[in-house]
Amino acid sequence: MSLILELTGFAFTLCGWVIIGATLSNSYWKVSSIHGSVITTSTLYENLWHSCAEDSIGVSNCRKFDTLLALPAYIQVCRALMITSLTLGVCGTLLTLLGLKSTLLGPSSQSTKTKIAMTGGVIFILGGLSSMVAVSWYAARITAQFFDSFYGGTKYELGYALYLGWAGSLLSIFGGGFLTCSAYNQQDRDQYDYSASERRIYTKPSEIVTSAKDYV
Repeated sequence: MSLILELTGFAFTLCGWVIIGATLSNSYWKVSSIHGSVITTSTLYENLWHSCAEDSIGVSNCRKFDTLLALPAYIQVCRALMITSLTLGVCGTLLTLLGLKSTLLGPSSQSTKTKIAMTGGVIFILGGLSSMVAVSWYAARITAQFFDSFYGGTKYELGYALYLGWAGSLLSIFGGGFLTCSAYNQQDRDQYDYSASERRIYTKPSEIVTSAKDYV
């Protein structure tokens, strides 16, 4: 059961990491709303790197954000969080591969592999939380501007990239949790086996003495 939980968690974390990477490169983080808009012949959409306009025949023109310092603070933080999430995903993948019981990579000691796998699971959880915060913060800004009656700019709705980001974050968090639980259960089992072997070692001399007395 522990091996199945470990492999399931690793598969979840890999899928989550790939989806988070697809979210970062996706252009549809927010899409212009037709609600209350007088311009319906073009669609505006943005992500963390550029803004685009698509006309009625499907031709898109994109413009990259010119400078980093002129961007709103939440976009800069979301960029940093998403890149941090992907970096943690790489580190978590390498550590988990070394700590999996089903692989011959890494140390031969089972207890060491268990600790490495647990560390990889924790890193995946942190990566999932980083992307979750970035996507949720971006979505909160879109929602706040949409329902603000005094906001004079273009109002946007949530793009499907945000839903991908939420899905990838949840997969990464759940997968990391599975890895951590699997490693924790394995660690408890190892400690129980070690304690049982110690009890057997310490009870053998007394058993010998008892049997000797019975013989006499």
